[in-house]
Amino acid sequence: MTGMAEGMAEGTADGGADGPAAPAPTAGERRRRAPEGRGPVRYGPPAPQPGLPVLPELTAVLAEAADRAAPEPPGGGEAVREAACRYWARRGLPTDPENVAAGPGAPALLLALLGAHGGDVLLPRPCPAWWTPQVRLLGRRAYHVPTPAECGGVPDPYALLETVRRVRAEGGDPRVLLLSVADDPTATVPPPELLLEACEAAQSAGLFVISDESWRDTVHRPHDTLVLSPAEMLPDRAAVLVDLAGAQLPAGWPAAVLRFPDTPRGTWLRARTLDVLTATGAFVAGPVAGAAAYALDEPDAVAGRAYAAAALHGAVAAAAHRELLAVGALARPPQAGRHLYVDLTPLRAELARQGVGDAMELEDWLGARLGAATPGGQRFADDLGALRVRLSTGPLLGATPQQRLAALTARDPLALPHVRGALDLLGSVLAGPADRRRTETT
Repeated sequence: MTGMAEGMAEGTADGGADGPAAPAPTAGERRRRAPEGRGPVRYGPPAPQPGLPVLPELTAVLAEAADRAAPEPPGGGEAVREAACRYWARRGLPTDPENVAAGPGAPALLLALLGAHGGDVLLPRPCPAWWTPQVRLLGRRAYHVPTPAECGGVPDPYALLETVRRVRAEGGDPRVLLLSVADDPTATVPPPELLLEACEAAQSAGLFVISDESWRDTVHRPHDTLVLSPAEMLPDRAAVLVDLAGAQLPAGWPAAVLRFPDTPRGTWLRARTLDVLTATGAFVAGPVAGAAAYALDEPDAVAGRAYAAAALHGAVAAAAHRELLAVGALARPPQAGRHLYVDLTPLRAELARQGVGDAMELEDWLGARLGAATPGGQRFADDLGALRVRLSTGPLLGATPQQRLAALTARDPLALPHVRGALDLLGSVLAGPADRRRTETT
């Protein structure tokens, strides 16, 4: 994925300071000016969205606070921070409000925390599309570490230790490990033993751990999937980040919370983070803060919607996974989120005949045929030459809010014609390359 500095430099090329002002190009026009539309950060893929209508209860809370004129203080007011404490307490992480900060979305909080902490950052490969640009924007180095075969989200512990050793021998300054316990893009949850090994490796290497847990409430089968937090294993060396757009709030209402260790170092780090939030004006909007506090308390309406949405996306993801395996593609079984991460390397020969030779070309080819965004693995710091893409389940739920809501309330969403049709399209698009491959091998 193109670095933030490159994206910002390319962004200045849209218009100069000399000559008469020209009409600003539309987003579509900018995208069509290839190759500029491929790499810049502002064109990076957003997190997969649920595609469901906003809960009426949340709309009512926001509307009630719409006339609030006073801004939230840096790091959030007491109401949202106390609600965050109750949220974490229900997940086995007792928290005090003075160890919490709120901000307008996870990117703002992560940027502030990384800026406050200092040092280079280690990340799993692949990782969320927005992580690496955050590190580069601060002028830090990002070192990507392979993930184990079982899951994404966490680095292989042996590879992590070797990377730290090598980087320090070369004069680097790795101080932070950024990981996820419910992963975008791979849609997996690391087994507890692997997470523990990664945390032990981070501790032995002297790394501070930032755990992005935005997707933990989108686990498809919560009674069968154990989600642990590094803050349980490294209470003095781990911060927890939760973007409420993961499960609680619409993406258009940006709010996130950050939990710091209850230590003198954690207190110092929170103060520095608040300094960065203040300097950048990264405050939660007042009405959104009220909705965030309401959502973090998880009343029946919010908790029920999150559970139902996770189950729906899980059912559709599992069906899509079966379609992909049937044509010879590779993918870890999806466990969380609204997406799958697919490896089409077994179909490479036939895809090459279609003009597809890398992840960037696969992104264009597959997206055009499915009519939905299919970001390639290169956007997630994966190998450009690998034929990997992230497929979102949201477009499979229907083309209209009414169809998607029908999928949410259906006893068997896979039996709905529009859902079945979308799954059939996915299978048929890849069936051509798969059939050609089978013919050639026989």
